[in-house]
Amino acid sequence: MASLPEQPWPTGEAMRLEPLVRRVLAPNPSPYTYTGTQTYLVGDGNGCAVIDPGPDDPLHLSALLSCIGDEPVVAIMCTHTHRDHSPASRALAEATGAPIIGCAPLALDDSGPRADASFDRAYAPDRVLGDGEAIEGPGWTLRALATPGHVSNHLCFALEESSALFTGDHIMGWSTSVVVPPDGDMAHYMASLELLATRDDRVYYPAHGEAVEKPQQLVRGMLGHRRQRERQILRHLDDGALEDAGFVPLMYPGLDERLHGAARMSVLAHLIDLERRGVVVRKGEAWHKT
Repeated sequence: MASLPEQPWPTGEAMRLEPLVRRVLAPNPSPYTYTGTQTYLVGDGNGCAVIDPGPDDPLHLSALLSCIGDEPVVAIMCTHTHRDHSPASRALAEATGAPIIGCAPLALDDSGPRADASFDRAYAPDRVLGDGEAIEGPGWTLRALATPGHVSNHLCFALEESSALFTGDHIMGWSTSVVVPPDGDMAHYMASLELLATRDDRVYYPAHGEAVEKPQQLVRGMLGHRRQRERQILRHLDDGALEDAGFVPLMYPGLDERLHGAARMSVLAHLIDLERRGVVVRKGEAWHKT
């Protein structure tokens, strides 16, 4: 996990990353969002798509509308429905008249270990994109790629004109993603990483952290990291049964206490995956190797 860069952060400014892509940072930094959620504007001035409009924050909405100016908004696109990603879609749609297009709605009782990542229950898309479906605008094409795991409704969006991939929270530029059961699923997360490993995307633009310039290398590292975590879990179970929380100090020494809940959830996601594969079994609150 990377340390935070020095402030000031460029909140509310449109930073051009390439001819078709601008990035606007929302003012919602936290131990889980890094410097904040990054909203992307895709287009050359003749009609844009807004990817992950962000949290319900008047300052961020005002910044987005200022950056968009008089440019028509073709689509407001959401990678998933955590509260730091999709709530601004409604106010932005009202202000611009653009349709909300992207991931399916999702509402569960589970809120995860983080205050900013509970589900946006009011999210109501005008159109849900299936895997492989595309939205086109003046000079750009965005194609949906189903990447469940972090959450079940997660999509990435591929910008076909420049081989860029907007990865939401599936792959971030500063940390690994939190996988929170029951909606988060480690087996699905690993399969989605394997899918990205087969692609030849030039760059990833995540919702948190800097652009990833060597995407295939990062994906291979993330797959290796998760397999290493799985091996750690099994080694600790060789020494005896453990409850979920018991793994955290053993596997994450020195971790910021504010992140212990997230670490525990990722361990639990691994354990559930191992249980389904018949490698471990849960007896009461404790986990055992079979």
